[in-house]
Amino acid sequence: MQSPLLPSPVWIAGCGFIGRHLAASLHADGVRVLGLTHSTSSAEVLAAEVPFEVRACDLSSAEAVAALAAVVPPPEAVVHCASSGRGGADAYEAVYRHGCLNLLESAPGATLLFTSSTSVYPQTDGEAVDETSPAEPDRDTGRILRLTEDLVIRRHGIVARLAGLYGPGRSVLLQRFLAGTALIEEGESRFLNQVHRDDAVSALRTLLRHRAQAGGQIYNVADGEALTQRQCYEQLAAHFGTPVPPEGPRDLNRKRGWTHKRIVTDKLKALGWQPCYPGFLEAVRHDPELIASVQAERPALP
Repeated sequence: MQSPLLPSPVWIAGCGFIGRHLAASLHADGVRVLGLTHSTSSAEVLAAEVPFEVRACDLSSAEAVAALAAVVPPPEAVVHCASSGRGGADAYEAVYRHGCLNLLESAPGATLLFTSSTSVYPQTDGEAVDETSPAEPDRDTGRILRLTEDLVIRRHGIVARLAGLYGPGRSVLLQRFLAGTALIEEGESRFLNQVHRDDAVSALRTLLRHRAQAGGQIYNVADGEALTQRQCYEQLAAHFGTPVPPEGPRDLNRKRGWTHKRIVTDKLKALGWQPCYPGFLEAVRHDPELIASVQAERPALP
């Protein structure tokens, strides 16, 4: 059976850790890609480095998004993977909820794929959670994500709830371990749900291909191997031949809350998606860029 076609053109709203690599992957397959960044300066820098078209656009501004839509070809799909820039509730409201609304209004014929987060699941008892599990976060940022998800689903878009992202140049767990600052939170060791950058990109590509089937639905995106924090650091210690990190107090002040759950991805896998790195240690062992790039980031740690 022939694989469903990728849409074209595609707008990638946010060309950071995920968006830039998704855009490059789609462009390599002949898709007409327009990458969107928040500022003119970031657009100029990115445009000098990538082969696809890049423009600046403030997603939170209805006027800016409408002006963009008036001068470029209408997209067949839009991927919203912009970042809040580590901002709080106001930034979430502007970038996520207003950003998605503005994209929906200015590109009404396109499928909107919104990258949300598995942090919207508030479970703390280690249970397995799928897309039907309660998602009622207790933080303002999480509640804004849920409101944005509901908006996208009502307009027959697609929501991808991404687990903790890591990959070349980005892995908080690995950075802390290699820097000797890692701590195992005392008490019951919580589950860590992660997904490699390349697997997140392939998941988004899968959802774009199956957009007719996936429209109006939510999909979890994780590697499928939920390790406890203790298991993760014990495996890293065994791999590097170093001591297991000590215990320390729980960090209950996470912006999106302290949770303990196992993310289930059967729904996404039913579309044919399979991760290249089905576990964090698989990536540590087999991604040739991961360790070297994270080590290069170590001087920037506080």
